[in-house]
Amino acid sequence: MSEKLQTGFVKYDISLDGEEYSYQVFVLRNWTADKKWPVILFLHGAGERGSEGDDQTEVGIGPAIRRDQDSFPAVVVMPQCRRGVWWNDSKMEQLVTAALERSIEQFSGDRDRVYLTGLSMGGYGTFYFGAKYPGKFAALAPICGGVIPPRRLRQGQDSDTLAPYLEVAQSIKGTPIWIFHGSADSKVPVSESRKMAKALKEVGSPVKYTEYEGVGHNSWDAAYAEPDLIPWLLSK
Repeated sequence: MSEKLQTGFVKYDISLDGEEYSYQVFVLRNWTADKKWPVILFLHGAGERGSEGDDQTEVGIGPAIRRDQDSFPAVVVMPQCRRGVWWNDSKMEQLVTAALERSIEQFSGDRDRVYLTGLSMGGYGTFYFGAKYPGKFAALAPICGGVIPPRRLRQGQDSDTLAPYLEVAQSIKGTPIWIFHGSADSKVPVSESRKMAKALKEVGSPVKYTEYEGVGHNSWDAAYAEPDLIPWLLSK
């Protein structure tokens, strides 16, 4: 670590299997190596995909941090998903894992206080990584996400069965989760979050659910402006 640590939004490069990727880390201005820090992993939506390593900070948690940095007393890791794929792509999964692990090591992250949040495609990613790595994250905060992707829903695969949601709920059972969605979302049906909340309740897992009446796809601005969200996350 350099003696003159750069704080704020800092871009890093990482090489994985011969490919170069960029990700960003928000580093608190009062960061110090002599304590363990909570770590928030943020997964962006489909519109911020790319390879330049910047767009993922422009929507969602990034603008919320810029408005009030002191409300985010954590190290925030922001990888960027490549165009044409989702977070469950094997290479993107490798990127997420590598960026998170490197950041935990680099910034004295507390492995018992690692949190996961994301919006839209990143909300799906939050459920995906939470279910695939049970116990890794101390709490989850998916925003306008779900389990069955919108394209499959449009193809008529949206049924009344809770089976796929219950499968995910069983995997993340016991992990505190706060779900957000807008009731008027035309891109990701609010039924996705409603079903996940119902499934989590059915398996006896702790869940908070906030639905913004009349709000469309952009429920993330309201969610990240919730005064209780970050304190709730960091309390777990």
